[in-house]
Amino acid sequence: MKIKKSVAKAAVKAETKKAVKAASAAKAPAKKAPAAKKAVTFTLRAESGKKVFLAGSFNGWDPAAKPMAEKKGVYSTSLRLEPGKYEYKFVVDGTWCADPECLDCVPNDQGTLNSVVTVK
Repeated sequence: MKIKKSVAKAAVKAETKKAVKAASAAKAPAKKAPAAKKAVTFTLRAESGKKVFLAGSFNGWDPAAKPMAEKKGVYSTSLRLEPGKYEYKFVVDGTWCADPECLDCVPNDQGTLNSVVTVK
């Protein structure tokens, strides 16, 4: 009889553990999938023949990390960015410039403005 009782108790314990584990899994918050990156294109109208780069919070403000291609006085480049707000500037022949077509700007530590792009 003792063997039957201990086997029954073990079976009940196993079922209880399964039930608790299932309940915990049901209560656990669902893991969010990583936010999908979206293509963002940056453009700047400037004289042909300039060296133009894009620098910002998305690339550690590296003034040479992202060169921009020129076509008929319009420089452009695209990045894939996760949703969020990013500050940026153009670097034209070594001179840092805010985006003249961007209406969203914030002051920076240099006493000038950074352009802001919001990716949704």
